[in-house]
Amino acid sequence: MFERFTTEARAAVAGAVTYSRRTGEDHITEDHLLLSLLDQDAGRAAFALTALGVTDRRDSVEAALGEARRLGGLTKADTEALAGLGIDVGEIVARIEEEHGAGVLAEEGKGRRRRSGRRPLTAGAKRVLEGSLRIALGRGDRFIGGEHLLLALAARPGVVAEALADQGATYAAVEQALYGAGREGGGGAKTATG
Repeated sequence: MFERFTTEARAAVAGAVTYSRRTGEDHITEDHLLLSLLDQDAGRAAFALTALGVTDRRDSVEAALGEARRLGGLTKADTEALAGLGIDVGEIVARIEEEHGAGVLAEEGKGRRRRSGRRPLTAGAKRVLEGSLRIALGRGDRFIGGEHLLLALAARPGVVAEALADQGATYAAVEQALYGAGREGGGGAKTATG
């Protein structure tokens, strides 16, 4: 699949590897892919993120991702659903942090290096890459660009899509910023990332 990646998409994956190394994590996550896309100055993904104002609110995105990691990867919807069952996630996390240290849930996946030195993709990050291929093919594109990665990140339910949506970068908004209204070939691509 990587042979289909444009320079922009390859740079996004390489940047995600750099984020993984910098944070000491042993895997490349969806978070790393998004942060890498936010670093890019040029390309279609950078254009869409800038047009939607996400690059100007990068600190908010990073804070949302950090808080989700602190909560063990739970989304706001997850915590609200648990609250509906009488489970206070904040209280549970506070107790865990009291016993094991602040940010202990965010530490999962750090420091367990593989002998090869390579960092594999998490299952979620793999699904994003697969989703980007589906989106590209669904749009009739021969190559996978950063815009396809961004659309796949926005389409895949979870913390990253929630952080993007909180900044106004829903799948529909990203698609609109990239392609405008009424572009052929866009239908159904969102559900193909699942």
